Amino acid sequence: MKVLKIATAGSVDDGKSTLIGRILYDTKSLTDDKLEAIENKSKQQGYDYLDFSLATDGLVAEREQGITIDVAHIYFSTPNKSYIIADTPGHIEYTRNMVTGASTSQVAIILIDARKGVIEQTYRHFFITNLLRIKDVIIAINKMDLVDFSEDTFNEIKNEFQQLVNKSEYKEQNVTYIPISALKGDNVVSESNNMPWYKGETLMTHLEHLDNAHIFNDGKARFPVQYVIRPKTEEFKDFRGYAGKVYGGEFNVGDNVVILPSKTKSKIKGIHFYDEEYETAERLSSVTFTLEDDVNVSRGDMIVKENELPKIEKHLEATITWMDNDVMKSGGLYTLQHGVNKVSAKIKQIHAKIEPDLSGKETEVESLSMNDIATVSLQVNKPIYFDSFKENRENGSFILIDNQSKNTVAVGFLK
Repeated sequence: MKVLKIATAGSVDDGKSTLIGRILYDTKSLTDDKLEAIENKSKQQGYDYLDFSLATDGLVAEREQGITIDVAHIYFSTPNKSYIIADTPGHIEYTRNMVTGASTSQVAIILIDARKGVIEQTYRHFFITNLLRIKDVIIAINKMDLVDFSEDTFNEIKNEFQQLVNKSEYKEQNVTYIPISALKGDNVVSESNNMPWYKGETLMTHLEHLDNAHIFNDGKARFPVQYVIRPKTEEFKDFRGYAGKVYGGEFNVGDNVVILPSKTKSKIKGIHFYDEEYETAERLSSVTFTLEDDVNVSRGDMIVKENELPKIEKHLEATITWMDNDVMKSGGLYTLQHGVNKVSAKIKQIHAKIEPDLSGKETEVESLSMNDIATVSLQVNKPIYFDSFKENRENGSFILIDNQSKNTVAVGFLK
């Protein structure tokens, strides 16, 4: 079954958790005991409606404050797809959490309170969807019930947001506007009778119709080896396979390939999935390759097509989001993890801090604090084989790890 990963974003009290709870309720994805707990808690709080935000806010402290303070991942399925939703915080100081939640997502839902319209956090959230090259963005204009389901209000917000879209340099992005009421359920899973002027799809119908293959940036075929399979049984005593997941394009039996970093050449002999064999390994398929030659391939190596080599460099230019309490300064030493590979990295230079609002404003700084986004230069102790993040999200991203605390202190996107 296809899996669609979704990031939600919005300012405080825009209704992200309520929207997710409504989706779970209307798709009948809540267990009986969870639904009973929501009903009881809603009554205790004196509500005459079900507080669907209780379906996702798992921490007592955040629930009592009425805010979401970390990234919660919610899983549910329909007959057509499985979904993973990252419910991220709305506060400005939790920008890093949205980057974390959105970094592996293919779709973003940005909520806007119909009473407030486009605000500062809206700029930030849309900037992050641009930074992370999320192809499909849904602008869910929520709380339409509080503005009398006004078509004029919807159009005003849509036109204002479209000005942001027009300024974006990421022109491949698809932006869809949907008027909703998460609390009442209008246009979330079911069509709204209160907004007959809206002729588009409901939120869930739109998600169901998205083509998973379309929402990944194409890029060139990449196959990072996760595991070397050698059964050493009588039946498969000579079998040597390389298991992993295909990113970018696709591979076919007979393709001439190169194994990195050794740059050894070979040819794909077979493509296996469990007890079946295929002629083609499509994008995002988890398979096992066999090669015609007995070559040295290990976990962490990458198989690529002979005529589609990635960049292989020790000097890296990247955009990073700083995620640690301790500041980052030029000259700092860290461990850079790219895929399953780890190398030592030095911050050679902080070029500029970027304002996450599509203004293009950059500020010269000597250090970075938590939630800062900046362009930097790094030097690693041995070459890595990568693509720019714009061309291949999976092979163009990395994390930085503090050598003492072992904390993940930054996420980066290679140029």
